Amino acid sequence: MQYTWDELFWLFFAYSFLGWVLETAAAAVKQKKFVNRGLINGPFCIIYGMASVLMSIGLHEVDGLWLFLGSMIYATSLEWIAGHLIERYYHERWWDYSKHRWNLDGYVCLTMSLVWGILGFACVKWANWLLVSVYDVLPGVIRTVCLWVLLAILVLDAMASYIIIRGRSGRLEQWEAADNQFANAAARLEKWISGKVERRIHDAYHVIEQLELEEVFGVFAEGCGFYKIVLLFFTGAILGDITETIFCRITAGVWMSRSSVVWGPFSIVWGLAIALVTAMFYKYRNRSDIFLFMMGTFLGGAYEYFCSVFTEMVFGTVFWDYSEIPFNLGGRINLLYCFFWGIAAVVWFKCCYPWISGMIEKLPVIFGKISTWVLILFMCCNITVSCMVLLRYGQRQEHMEAEKDWQVWIDKHFEDARVERIYPNAIPVE
Repeated sequence: MQYTWDELFWLFFAYSFLGWVLETAAAAVKQKKFVNRGLINGPFCIIYGMASVLMSIGLHEVDGLWLFLGSMIYATSLEWIAGHLIERYYHERWWDYSKHRWNLDGYVCLTMSLVWGILGFACVKWANWLLVSVYDVLPGVIRTVCLWVLLAILVLDAMASYIIIRGRSGRLEQWEAADNQFANAAARLEKWISGKVERRIHDAYHVIEQLELEEVFGVFAEGCGFYKIVLLFFTGAILGDITETIFCRITAGVWMSRSSVVWGPFSIVWGLAIALVTAMFYKYRNRSDIFLFMMGTFLGGAYEYFCSVFTEMVFGTVFWDYSEIPFNLGGRINLLYCFFWGIAAVVWFKCCYPWISGMIEKLPVIFGKISTWVLILFMCCNITVSCMVLLRYGQRQEHMEAEKDWQVWIDKHFEDARVERIYPNAIPVE
């Protein structure tokens, strides 16, 4: 079952609320009192909502064991990422599975992964249909208003919680120093809200560990911060495009474009994969080869499957099809290429990353920062134009005339022949 964007937003809010109810009830039983277990102040546990949307998009075509395993992988990955993001930005631990067997850093464990697999299976198999049926019963105007109101409340709540928990002591001091009643009232209000939020977080999650950050100056992109990840994305995008181009030449005997965008040799799938795997597994880069291989195989397969479904859903185009390769799943992934993801993870951390990371850190600080932001701006424009080109290409296949200025511009600069050279494997679908 495929879902509209409105239905996906509805599922996000529904599961966020149901997840909040589940977490709050479990915490109340354990602590013998009511506690708000949401990441934000409202009755939403957004990790559940994000997991539900991820599984609803990526796993709607599979069933049985594959649905269970996919739910396990997606939900566990989200829980692991959420734990580390909380650690990075709030410098705290909010849960700990260290006492459970087969755990990873205390943020995920096999027992909870099995539970997530069962819950995900039930949601995609049965609960989604029930929730969408309830949504369809509501009048159209009420559905639209409810979604926008909920979205506005969620965004404001999340922004307020983030700003308050991160702390803005400098602004509070400025307000308190100001000699006017409004500034003093604002300072008292923020102090009160901040105290309420912090007490709620500590009561709900019993913060396990307060972490300290060490700031290092003088070296550009040291460690695994924002600038390092962005530059690794571009590096991975270029290396991925080159690797796939050579692989196609060896296996198919032809040179063909493997780029994801219209300008430059960039494979977005590979770039995102390198950036994500580095951010997620940076602290495990010195672990054994078999550990990195297994993580790369499972997560790489899940990532490629989701990318295939997502791009087909958004662009109406299939960019790769493995139907003729043995042990494939819907033509979206296959066992051999999943092994390639595992091998790539080992090669990346053991061979490529140390050298590339060292080269990035040798850049002058000012030059490195300016270059990074120029590349970000370029890629945003590149992706935007590429999306427009693919959209217009699909419209031309349906014999839609160019009526708007952007359509005329795309038709002039990106005719069908050029688009098919850039995306030789793109197959339009219904």
